Amino acid sequence: MARLVGSCPSCETAMDVRRLECPECGVAVEGHFDAGPLARLSREQMTFVEVFLRNRGKIKDVEADLGISYPTVVTRLNEVLVTLGFEAGEDPREAERRQRVLDDLAAGRLSAAEAAEQLRSLGGQDG
Repeated sequence: MARLVGSCPSCETAMDVRRLECPECGVAVEGHFDAGPLARLSREQMTFVEVFLRNRGKIKDVEADLGISYPTVVTRLNEVLVTLGFEAGEDPREAERRQRVLDDLAAGRLSAAEAAEQLRSLGGQDG
């Protein structure tokens, strides 16, 4: 059986689901149905979500299952989140590096200028 197509392959507009039918008895219901947010995901994204859930969100296991690196897992997860309408989170390793710089600044191991430069190099905001 084919998978539900969430968006038009031509113009990418969300598709309408108009008919539901029971495969056992043939009873059908017609109307306009919301396919839900997961219908927005591409086939590749849906496969990623299935692997992610099967591995209960353990990134190391997702890496092993898909044969991809940690940053690629995080990137794909962020792409799924954006497609579903959520903000993508920061890479946890980037957050740890940023926190280390702030801790070093607070402990006096870095000057404000050094901390600002390190934060900029991590993709932090100028400020």
